[in-house]
Formats: sequence, structure tokens, C-alpha cells
Amino acid sequence: MQIERLVQMVFYIVNHGHVTAKELSAFFNVSTRTIYRDINTLTIAGIPILSSKGTGGGISLMDGYTIDRSLLSREEQQRVFQGLQILQAANYPDAEKALSKIGAIFRNALEPKWLDVDFSYWGSDEKEKIKISELQYAILNKQAIRFCYFNSEFQKTEREAEPLRLIFKSHAWYIVGYCRMKQEIRIFRLSRIKRLYVLPEIFDRELPPDYTLTPEYKEEYKIPDLKLKFSPEIAHRLYDEFQENQVCPGEDGYYYVTVQYELNNWTLHYLLSFGKYVEIVEPEAARGMLRERAADIVRIYDAKDAT
Repeated sequence: MQIERLVQMVFYIVNHGHVTAKELSAFFNVSTRTIYRDINTLTIAGIPILSSKGTGGGISLMDGYTIDRSLLSREEQQRVFQGLQILQAANYPDAEKALSKIGAIFRNALEPKWLDVDFSYWGSDEKEKIKISELQYAILNKQAIRFCYFNSEFQKTEREAEPLRLIFKSHAWYIVGYCRMKQEIRIFRLSRIKRLYVLPEIFDRELPPDYTLTPEYKEEYKIPDLKLKFSPEIAHRLYDEFQENQVCPGEDGYYYVTVQYELNNWTLHYLLSFGKYVEIVEPEAARGMLRERAADIVRIYDAKDAT
């Protein structure tokens, strides 16, 4: 389409500085007559393209011209720049180079820089960002991966998988792929993947078109409703970690939260992170499990004090 060629032509001239009609004709696979018609169209649109004949002649843009004055609004430029910053935060290849080019083209429209994106968690090192870059490479090139994986119970397994999609959900990265050990599509949390290797082996598999990240599994596993009572001293965490419709302020000054969690070590450790400011109201089985876990902690300190 002509409009696509016109936009590409402007960027081509910006990147090369000085070109000839013959060069543009070969690049876009059209006649030189079509190129000159396109140049005339761009000039009418307000883009200051200079054309000169003879030795050393050619096609160029007026010195000091920047694309922001004609093709993209300031808001659109910011969105492009922010998208590249997100890729840079994930350590995607060549994102830094693309940011430099975009910044040079848009110039003052991007100042001051107000956004800084960093997906890595506090205390992590550069390896976490490199991991995302390696997974991107494996997904795009359809290469299998091998890694050590820790589940929510801190059990370690060696896995091989065919990575199909990289997802950022809520506050964490996940890999969706075919697990060769389980022989089914599985979701792996990126922070639990250690010693990642991209294998030379090529696979031929696509993510099923009807795949959903949130399958209906709650009835199958009978995940119970947990009713929790929180002290007002911990209220600052509640709206960060629970949905608004899950939190209900009580007339007694406490906050009541109803969520669905499996009764496993992860849930118990998570609730213990609230210390004395949370109480399980029901079910009774969950109260008993947390009581036993708290008693285990008390016994550790009693034993040390007795020695």
C-alpha cells in the first residue's frame, strides 16, 4: 500500500541521511517515476524533503528535521519509547540500541525521562534479566530448554520443556510450555527456574488456540474458601495483595478477607508473614494447620533457650 511505503520511505531517508531515487526504487521495488511521485506527496504533506540533481545530488531531509513534527504526536512518541523501555527492562536483545535511535529521532519530545522499568525483584542480579532474553530466543527459534525447577513445596526436579509463550501476570513472569516429564502443557514461574540451558534441539509444537491461562480447576481440586481476620495494623498490605471485593471492613474495626487457597506449605508460610495480625476464622482444618506450624516455631526457640 502507498501509505505504508511513504512511512517506510521517511524512516529510510532518516536512517541513511542522503539517498538517490535509484536506491529507493531498488529498495521498494517500484519505478523511479513512482519514487518521485511519492516524494511529491510527502512534500505536500509537510515533510521537508530536499531533492537535487547532478553530481552529489540526491534526496534528503532538511537539516534539523525530526519525525515528531509530522508522523507521531508527542503522546504516541512516549508510548513507543515506554514500550521499548519495558523491553529493555526484560533485557531483550538490541532494545538499548533501538532506544538510542528512537531518542535521536524524536529528540526533545522524550525529555525529561519519567519512567524507569525494572522487572527484576529486589536483591536479584543481572542473571534474572538474561534469563528472559534466553527464553525469548528459545521461543522464537523453537528450541527446547532444560532447567532445574522448584515447586511451591520447594521440591526440586530436573525438567525439559518446549517453551511456547512468555507471560507477565500480576507481579511475576511465567513460561507456558510443553513439559516432557508431565507430557502436557504446564506453567512455570520464572523465579523458580534455575540453571536454564537452551538446547540445540528444534521442536515443532504450537500453543493450542483454545488454551487459557486460567483454567477452571477449583472444583476438581476442591480448593477451600479461607475466611481470614486481619488487624487494622496490617491494613496497608491488604489492598496490595487481595482484590477489593475480597476485603470487607468489619464493624469491630477488623478486616475480613475471603479467598481460595490450597492448604499447603506455601499458604501457611504466606499467612505466617502477617505475624500476629491475621487469624484464620475458618475452616477449622486450616486453623489447626497454622496452629501446629506456629507451635513448631515456638518449640525451636524454647529448645534454644533451654540449652
